[in-house]
Amino acid sequence: MAQRKSKVGDVMHEGCECIGEGQSLLEAARRMEQLDVGALPICGADDRLKGMLTDRDIVVKALAHDMDPHTTTVGSLAQGRPVTVRAGAAIDDALELMREHAVKRLPVIDEDKRLCGMISEADIAIAVSAAKTGQLVGAIASEEPQHF
Repeated sequence: MAQRKSKVGDVMHEGCECIGEGQSLLEAARRMEQLDVGALPICGADDRLKGMLTDRDIVVKALAHDMDPHTTTVGSLAQGRPVTVRAGAAIDDALELMREHAVKRLPVIDEDKRLCGMISEADIAIAVSAAKTGQLVGAIASEEPQHF
């Protein structure tokens, strides 16, 4: 029988790519298309995580408010402190953070607080029971998303 993975680092996507806080929303949208992802971590010049940018943020926060995607910077949409999870944390900890903050993805940080990966609800679904996955999906669906 295969051993069940229990740590975030066991199931995360390693080596995720950041978008610089000074880059435009258009650049971010093009990068999302190239990588076939719906979210990018926002990193500053100090190579530290500043927030998360989703495709929904680009549409709802920027385009719907007539912001120019050529000149609006990614950093202008970064709000608050991003919710992260440590690579060594238990998968249940990531699950709880996702539930609590109604998010589908979490940036994963290493011991030096550097971005080392991303974990999504799909990654968690592979690692936990169907019942826990159902609880997560239900919690996310029932909450108004918090954006960081």
